[in-house]
Amino acid sequence: MTPTPSTPPIANTTPIASESLADAMQVHLRQMLHTQGGWIGFDTFMEQALYAPGLGYYSRGATVFGVLPQGLRDAAGEVKGAGSDFVTAPEMTPLFGQAVARQIAQALQVTGTDEVWEFGAGTGALALQILDALDALGVPLRRYTIVDLSQPLKERQQATLQAHAGRVQWVDALPAQMQGVVVGNEVLDAMPVKLLARMQGVWHERGVVWDADRACFAWQDRLTELRPPEDVPGEHDYVTEIHKQGEAFVRTLADRLKAGAIFLLDYGFPEHEYYHEQRHMGTVMCHRAHQADGDPLVLVGEKDITAHVNFTGIAVAAQDAGLEVLGYTSQAHFLMNCGLVDAMQAASLADRVAGQKLILEHEMGEFFKVIGLTVGSYWDAMGFSRGDRTHRL
Repeated sequence: MTPTPSTPPIANTTPIASESLADAMQVHLRQMLHTQGGWIGFDTFMEQALYAPGLGYYSRGATVFGVLPQGLRDAAGEVKGAGSDFVTAPEMTPLFGQAVARQIAQALQVTGTDEVWEFGAGTGALALQILDALDALGVPLRRYTIVDLSQPLKERQQATLQAHAGRVQWVDALPAQMQGVVVGNEVLDAMPVKLLARMQGVWHERGVVWDADRACFAWQDRLTELRPPEDVPGEHDYVTEIHKQGEAFVRTLADRLKAGAIFLLDYGFPEHEYYHEQRHMGTVMCHRAHQADGDPLVLVGEKDITAHVNFTGIAVAAQDAGLEVLGYTSQAHFLMNCGLVDAMQAASLADRVAGQKLILEHEMGEFFKVIGLTVGSYWDAMGFSRGDRTHRL
């Protein structure tokens, strides 16, 4: 749910009042529609809604994640912050980052590298947990590089990571060559997707127009040669996504990463589940004030827009680009393989409760998945030692 290097540069901005933000975003998108002949694909709309300089959800300077809604209490009974839109795993408990760090430590040793790259670092909580844990494990780390285009989030990360300032750097573009272990938590789901709609048996690309009569954004479908990567049985109307930017992101990493490994954690499915005939409404979802809705055309710029990840597409793109798949499994299996349960035994009550949410099937344990990739030959990554589902991709 965080910015990625495929998005436009982010200006250094300050928060904008909600009414002014809505008006400015509407003007910005209507101008774009005018220059594009009145119609833009949903991927373009989603990219602008999330990352337009000073206006997009991640670039406007508001608190979008990291604390509970105002008035709610955490597991220890304490009120957390002034409210946000969602909470990610690292904000729930440091046990998450400590488990991920054990996998990173192994990967650094196996690949002979000494740098970590994190994409879309959010509040900086995961980076802090990884850095602290690697120090506790005695793992030498030369540099921790954060790739994040949001200036407001960068400033928040800098405050969080003051204790490690000498080793942390920020970049908004990838070098021609890089080495190290790459980690991305909830990054792929925020990459813009194309929407496809099968209506009366005919495939269309779904895009956005301005409806002058109703003074609002509206859907409009256009005939397309694009198709889902897997046939969808039946003739019923069907809406789904294809993930060109997410797959391009993985190919870019494969091209630039000369030594190292990649671990991506997110919610999604393998292809045969993603394009199941009963999943006829697609997976695009919006998040605001800890509420979810399925309408990205309202409150544009004021809420997150996400889509589930097609992990088969990610794995195929990686293999086609020369990477090896280390494994694919549920977040529960991955974290337990990396020592989460043992760490919970010595943790506080609040962290034990949060740790359970990370691995319980009806919480985050099954909903989230993890895929591991590496440069060069396959090796046994601890995170996939039990419960590997690569054969299901």
